Amino acid sequence: MATPVERVADKLEAPALDDRSYRVIRLPNKLEALLVHDLDTDKASASVNVNVGSFSDADDMPGMAHAVEHLLFMGTKKYPVENAYNQYLTAHSGYSNAYTTSTETNYFFEVAASSGQESDAAVDANTSSPLYGALDRFAQFFIEPLFLSSTLDRELKAVDSENKKNLQSDNWRLSQLNKSLSNPKHPFHHFSTGNLETLRDEPQKRGVKVRNEFIHFHKKNYSANRMKLVVLGREKLDELESWVIELFAGVENKDLSQNRWDEVQPYSDKEFLTQVFAKPVMDTRLLDLYFPFQDEEYMYETHPSRYMSHLIGHEGPGSILAYIKAKGWANGLSAGAKPVCPGSAFFTVSVKLTEDGLKEYREVVKVIFQYISLIKESPPQEWIFDETKGMAEVDFKFQQKSRASSFTSRLSSVMQHPLPRQWLLSGTQLLRKFDSTAITQALSYLRADNYRLTLVSQNFPGDWDKKERWYGTEYKAQPIEPEFQSAIRQALETTTENRIPDLHLPHRNEFIPTKLTVDKREVAESMKAPKLIRNDEMVRTWWKKDDRFWVPKGNVYISLRNPLTKATPANAVRSSLYCELVRDALVEYSYDAEIAGLYYNLGSCTMGIDIEVSGYSDKMSVLLEKVLVSMRDLEVKPDRFNIVKERQLRGMRNWRFQQPYRQVGDFTTWLNSERAMINEQYLAELTPLTPADVATFYPQLLRQVHIEFLAHGNIYKEDALRMSNLVESTLKPRKLPKSQWQIRRSLIVPSGGDFTYQHTLGDPANVNHCIEYYLFVGDLADRTLCAQLLLFAQMTDEIGFDQLRTKEQLGYIVFTGPKLFATTMGYRVIIQSERSPDYLEERINAFLDMFASKLQDMTTEEFESHKKSLINKRLEKIKNLDQESERFWNHISSEYFDFRQNDLDAVHLRPLTKQDLIDFFERHIHPTSSTRAKLAVHMIAQSSPKAAAGNMSPAEQKEKLITLLGKYLTSTGADVDAEALNKRFESVDVAGGDQTNILRAVSRYLTEDAQVEAERASQIVEQGQQLLGTVMPSLGIEVQRGADADEPDKNNDASAVADGEADESAREGDEGKAAAGGEKLPEAPKGMKATVFIEDVREYKSRLALTPGPSAVTELSEFEELEPKL
Repeated sequence: MATPVERVADKLEAPALDDRSYRVIRLPNKLEALLVHDLDTDKASASVNVNVGSFSDADDMPGMAHAVEHLLFMGTKKYPVENAYNQYLTAHSGYSNAYTTSTETNYFFEVAASSGQESDAAVDANTSSPLYGALDRFAQFFIEPLFLSSTLDRELKAVDSENKKNLQSDNWRLSQLNKSLSNPKHPFHHFSTGNLETLRDEPQKRGVKVRNEFIHFHKKNYSANRMKLVVLGREKLDELESWVIELFAGVENKDLSQNRWDEVQPYSDKEFLTQVFAKPVMDTRLLDLYFPFQDEEYMYETHPSRYMSHLIGHEGPGSILAYIKAKGWANGLSAGAKPVCPGSAFFTVSVKLTEDGLKEYREVVKVIFQYISLIKESPPQEWIFDETKGMAEVDFKFQQKSRASSFTSRLSSVMQHPLPRQWLLSGTQLLRKFDSTAITQALSYLRADNYRLTLVSQNFPGDWDKKERWYGTEYKAQPIEPEFQSAIRQALETTTENRIPDLHLPHRNEFIPTKLTVDKREVAESMKAPKLIRNDEMVRTWWKKDDRFWVPKGNVYISLRNPLTKATPANAVRSSLYCELVRDALVEYSYDAEIAGLYYNLGSCTMGIDIEVSGYSDKMSVLLEKVLVSMRDLEVKPDRFNIVKERQLRGMRNWRFQQPYRQVGDFTTWLNSERAMINEQYLAELTPLTPADVATFYPQLLRQVHIEFLAHGNIYKEDALRMSNLVESTLKPRKLPKSQWQIRRSLIVPSGGDFTYQHTLGDPANVNHCIEYYLFVGDLADRTLCAQLLLFAQMTDEIGFDQLRTKEQLGYIVFTGPKLFATTMGYRVIIQSERSPDYLEERINAFLDMFASKLQDMTTEEFESHKKSLINKRLEKIKNLDQESERFWNHISSEYFDFRQNDLDAVHLRPLTKQDLIDFFERHIHPTSSTRAKLAVHMIAQSSPKAAAGNMSPAEQKEKLITLLGKYLTSTGADVDAEALNKRFESVDVAGGDQTNILRAVSRYLTEDAQVEAERASQIVEQGQQLLGTVMPSLGIEVQRGADADEPDKNNDASAVADGEADESAREGDEGKAAAGGEKLPEAPKGMKATVFIEDVREYKSRLALTPGPSAVTELSEFEELEPKL
């Protein structure tokens, strides 16, 4: 008799406004699933979390878990087409993703909740639910994945590209440094991401069959009893349950135990009482204390570390940060427990140091230990716990819905914890019991003999003597000096009599909300736009009382319109520094508000100064008034000015060290906008700035303004008017005449124009180039044209990713889609890659040319499916109050006031025909179109292959390449005669990147010298070609394009013997016409117009026409409600 499905829990502790129903079941194969019925959702989702991650990697193949995560997407026995899963999701308004951590691998997807656009008829039928089809494909990942040989190398390159993307990221570098300097007997020591060296090249040299290792890893570690599944949909729980039973019962249960490492800890004795000095890529100064800590997995009722992090990480009066900030030593501090794996954790304290703080870092450490002694000297305070407990309860009670895939992904991870199943939603958030003993025990880990100190700085101490293996981080590690250890012990033993008197526990928080009632009224339909309740020359006040989410929260957005803020780069820098000084002055005051769920933000923008206050509406006006008064009465103190200015200088200098794809958009915006500026212009103006410059400038920002104000949420009309009046009465500005309001306008890239701007990246060690390829389409207000652009972007979304990233392996960062400016719009492709921008542009042209035939051949069913998918996306429901507030403010600040934009987009999408899209494509997109308008931004890496070569001579390059090829041939089982192999390369131009003749030399060596059979030689050459694509750039060799190569000798080329196509793809070279899987790449179209390089940006802009400025799509009088209506 079959084992029945076990109903584990039918009721879950849920937020007050949660209208979902839940059920936890356990299948006979021990796979546990949380089922979620949400009748109102327009997105369905599922996630599987597997209790296996990088800690389970083999020591000699780091990155295995991550690679398996990639490979599961590449086809299953039931659905063998490698892209079938993502094609299905894209066709149903969906997407997928996955991530790997130390002990988990998490897979998730999102898809339309029903097959209809706006109707949910027949959602109970399997055939009509996109969720069922997605679940069917998804489940096969865990039943019969194929690990296709044809995709293996490609996905390993994707892993490698992902790793290279992170090589210059300080977060990754410092995290790995901490791991690499940990106990080698604990898997925390592992390199988690993996790269080609660890996952392919080195294993192959050892004779390992790589594909078999991944299959073995999956079989060994993926078991139903280690999996947690969450499914969210409109369907009733019984139907979801039947689907899960049907589709996931086939997952094999191997009865594997939970992955634990209780017998060993991340730090051994030799890691304690050491200090590590690390040199970052960016100009960053950090002090980190790592305390090995207890695993709190089973302490879900008390969470003792949260009491500790609340006090140590506090920023109000009496705190560590308040003291070291007043001394000029620090700008920020954070503290908290970080789980490592079941059985171990760290409690970390991280301080952002100033220049003086770096010099006095020992004093900073002593202050931290003095504060720890303060916490320890008296029993834990229950009132402090109760404040934290009370806010956690309020936050959970009024928690709103998040994106469907965010919910399922997070909950499948939570299910791996040993929580009572009825607490799955609340267990990680609520504090249930005050346990003084547990807190005292947790504090016992913060000892003077139980920590490691890391100091991060580009300049101190300067004598780093080692490099971390995986990321190349320079560092120095040494024992902490006995004198310093002694000073720390003394700090931990201080008492009230000899402790720094400014340190004390926090006071009671006056911002804790007390009025949490919501006047909920039934409405037939929620308002889709705010009301305009004041509209005069001084203030425009927009307001909407929440009628959708019913939470005691609100959002207030304020724009103080003033044309001075960004009239010049100098003004922009003054405005930004002024806002930072106000924020700096408010840190201690605003921290209590932040703890109580009330936040503010202040910044400068193109149109003026922006203020935002959000959170629980009870005391919102109190915080707003304090912000306004601080803005009005700011005293520019030289000491704080210097610290804040230096922080901004570092930020601007560090901007150049960001990932290239994060920089390129700023240049594209600069080249498409009348008044946009770039980082270099700001940096030039910041250096000479003085306190007097800001002190004399900021009153001008507040003296004459127009106030744009939005209040949305649990805020009554009278309160909205009162707060907008508060802005006016506090600042007392003069009105800014409408004639002086700045007009935002975009540039028009002329029809038939083709422009390229080149910029050399600032990070000398970065190896990645980047391109943003932008095609100007037209006026943002043209709804029909906008609908065509959106539909074209929908059609190319999945196929663009599949072609440019998956098949051609151009880089890990590849995305396509619409790009919107103030008044114009277009289509863009961004790729970050080790390949040159010229090559990337050629491949984009080839892709677009290829898509022309796909569009022509597209069936009516496929076309309508794309339309339906896009309409579903445009009509997707807003999930929470913040989303709706942000949407309102975007429409207001854009000055189009297009509150019904998404609905009208859907209206204009419905009548579009395939011919409309063909006409659109031929006019605006096709590379050979005489009317298309193109602008490409090329971000060029300094560390090009030529730069990487350094002083390596051509002879040295050839010698190293032949040596590497010899090792590779040995790993394949071929006999290697070094003399014969060298002879084959005598006439080959290795330094010139002549890949065709390199491959020919290898082929002839195999067939003529090593006497390898032609078919086997062909396989070795094909794999070797892929290896060359990695090895040659690392030796500083530019791979030669195939068009310049000689015709191979087909009579002696083993690849030609085995496959008539092979010699052609070999001829084209690694940057030629063969995809990673070996298939022929689409050719770039011929006869394209030559590009014009932009040398002088001012001259370029001066020759282009400007659009009109934005104007309201609906008369503002339509929104007015000026009479008092209570």
